[in-house]
Parts: sequence; C-alpha cells; structure tokens
Amino acid sequence: MSGLAALAGPLAGLLADPRVGEVLVNGPHDVWVERDGRLVRVDARFRDALDLRRTAVRLVAACGRRIDDATPLVDARLPDGSRVNVVLPPLAVDGPLITIRRFGAEPLRFEDLRARGMVADAQAALLAALVQRRLNVLVSGGTGTGKTTLLGALTGLVPEDERIVSVEDAAELGFQSRHVARLEARPPNVEGRGEIDLRRLVRNALRMRPDRLVVGEIRGGEAIDLVLAMNTGHDGSLATIHANGPEDALRRLETMALMGGVDVPHAAVREQVASAIHAVVHVVRDPDGTRRVAAIARVERAGAGWRVTEIAA
Repeated sequence: MSGLAALAGPLAGLLADPRVGEVLVNGPHDVWVERDGRLVRVDARFRDALDLRRTAVRLVAACGRRIDDATPLVDARLPDGSRVNVVLPPLAVDGPLITIRRFGAEPLRFEDLRARGMVADAQAALLAALVQRRLNVLVSGGTGTGKTTLLGALTGLVPEDERIVSVEDAAELGFQSRHVARLEARPPNVEGRGEIDLRRLVRNALRMRPDRLVVGEIRGGEAIDLVLAMNTGHDGSLATIHANGPEDALRRLETMALMGGVDVPHAAVREQVASAIHAVVHVVRDPDGTRRVAAIARVERAGAGWRVTEIAA
C-alpha cells in the first residue's frame, strides 16, 4: 500500500485504514468513506480542484491508463487490486470525482462469511451442495451488497483438481483455488481501438478447457454466450448480476441475452435460461451496513419458461 499511498495525497491515510471499504471524493473539500458498512464524511481535503485533478491523474497512471480532457472518464484497477473510477469536468459538474472500491489483502473464505453472519448455517450447507454438485449458480444483488465477495468465496468450495477460468470487466475476484486462469477485459485506447470486451473473453474462455466458468458480472451481450455454454456441458458455472431479487435476476439475464444480437425469439431465450440456471442466490445490504444472503431460490422449467421457488432465506 505504501506505493499507492504516495500517489493518493490526502487519501493516503484512508487507504491505509483496513476498515475503509470505499473512498468517495465528490470535490476537493467533500470526501466520504464507507467504514464498517456505513457512509461517513471525513476531514480529508485537497487544496483545490487542480490538486484533486493531479491526484486523479496519478492514480489512473498507476493503472497504466490515461485521463485527460479527451478521455475524461476512466474505470480501472489499481496495483493493489482496488478499483478506481475517475470522472473529470465537464462531465463532473462540481470538480473531479474519484471513487475507490477497496478489497482486502487476503480474499475472504467461505468460512469467514459464515463467521461474519453473511451466510447462515443452513444456507452454507445448501450453497456448498450447489457448488459441489456442479449446478449453475447466479448471484444477484444491488451495488455494494457483496456479490463479488460471495462469488469469490464460493470458488473456494470448488475441488482443487478442477480448473477455473474467470472473466471480469476489472479483475477483483478473490480466489482460493490454486488452478485459476484469469481474464480481464481491455478498454479501447485513446484512438478508440484495441477493445477486448467481455463477450469475446467468454468465447475465448470456452476454448481454455474450463471445468468451471466464472463471470465476475454479466453486463450485456455476453449473457447469451454464457447461457449457451451452460447448456452445452459447462456445468458448475458461476456469475453475478445486478438485480433486486431472484426473478428480476432471470428477467435481466434474458434481456441482456437478447442484447447479444442473435436472431432468436424471446421465448427461445427464456427456455435457454430456464435450462441453464439452476439456482439464484440473492444478497442484500441492510440499513446498518450488514451484508447477508437474503434468499436462495431454485430455478425450474415451467412450460416454455421458468419458475422460481425460494428454498432458503
């Protein structure tokens, strides 16, 4: 962290605090952090907007990226694995904005989540059975609810003799398995070229002999490739998706599969989703900051579509 702290200026002390999960800079004199699950305003201040901009440029440069007036928005991964998002004016109306989402030095294990109360004992037994039986599991929830943390912990339940191939927009999953091949999307360069998106990575991952395919977050057209892979022998796949509940997660998966540009009727896509996904695990963050598994639902075929039945809460 020392190298990163040297680049972070007034944010250095916040990044050194293990209780800080996110750092939110809304302007030179308006800095917030999420500490122990709660948002609080802190005293950290920059001299002015120019000082804040210089810090933003240094952080982005540490990721091997560039941010300027021509490219005023960047989302990247810092050397310590934290994720940083920077927006410059004129897109940011009141001055440069920095959002840093931090991840622990050591990824949380499944047992750690049980000890913290994120996963109840009955839920833990069920989740372990889902992974060990090689069922396809979708982890759903809102922003900051712990989807990525739970997904990483679930990979620790995969037998060690199985090869995991992961695909992420920005690599942030913490794996306990020893046999992992990690793929990370690449944004276009300043000339608008060279982009490697999630869909292309998912297709390539299928050629890498995966026993388990793990997608950090389904965002768009790659959904159709993942669904088809799940239906053609890639059992035990794991992925996350933004959603308000298990049924909403499946509807969003259908919508994003249709964004893949394939000439397939919605009814056919729904049938594919019904066959591909076996369970949805929904996580939430309570008002006190506690993150927990709110529901585990079974997905079953129902006519030409699917039916969701909650089996643990």
